[in-house]
Amino acid sequence: MSIVRPSPAQKTRRLAVLAAAVFAIVVPLLQNLMNLGLTQAEFAADGNETLRVAGYAFSIWGLIYAGIAAYAIRQVLPNTGESTLINRMGWPSFVSFFGIGLWIIMAAMDLKGASVVVIFASLLALLVPLLALSGTIRATPLMHRDRIFLIWPLAALAGWLTIASPLNLITTATALDALPTAMSPLGWAILAVVVVTVVGLVVSWALRTLAYPLPIAWGLIGAFVAEQDVDPVLAFNCLGAALLLVVGGVIFAFGLRRGVERVA
Repeated sequence: MSIVRPSPAQKTRRLAVLAAAVFAIVVPLLQNLMNLGLTQAEFAADGNETLRVAGYAFSIWGLIYAGIAAYAIRQVLPNTGESTLINRMGWPSFVSFFGIGLWIIMAAMDLKGASVVVIFASLLALLVPLLALSGTIRATPLMHRDRIFLIWPLAALAGWLTIASPLNLITTATALDALPTAMSPLGWAILAVVVVTVVGLVVSWALRTLAYPLPIAWGLIGAFVAEQDVDPVLAFNCLGAALLLVVGGVIFAFGLRRGVERVA
């Protein structure tokens, strides 16, 4: 990939990405330290009768925030050139980072509808350009800095948002008593799991990096743990979906012949 020094406008974009990353990381810390409004657990618990995830699953945010920090800090280092991926993913990552920080504020204020809009916007802001750049992503060498500090962190965040967004939607609909009666709550929960799995497999095939499907599988296993004593049918659907994503992700990442393209 062509590497060039960033222009002044590109340096400004990088600083904006760093600011959005700081916002995303600092907002939940301040919210928890100062007890401002609802905690994320309290917000998620309202309406989780249809589909719930064990609380430990949200510990993945520690790794995601570490990846966001590494990605953003690298942006502003003087020896970091302007690659295709850095250039094309800059503003989308800014939008997504700002969005996940804003979501914490929406949750603290118990603004359920707004939280759904924000989390889906944060997901799409990453997922659309990642898919558009899938060829470049697949061709990036295994130990290239763009793979380690850009593809992995952003794909992992996109993966977690892929399961968090439908979960947010279905819990909000349940809490507002707005879940359509065309199917039972169990039916809607299983449909959400199926949609997440299909999207996860399709995107994993396009990107061929395990950084994307593993967070989805982690969330589905968290749903299995939370639901196994409440609704075994739903629980084992979640477990099966998680295993399918792991196996599919491994096959896509390591088992496909792609010519000169490198595995992630």
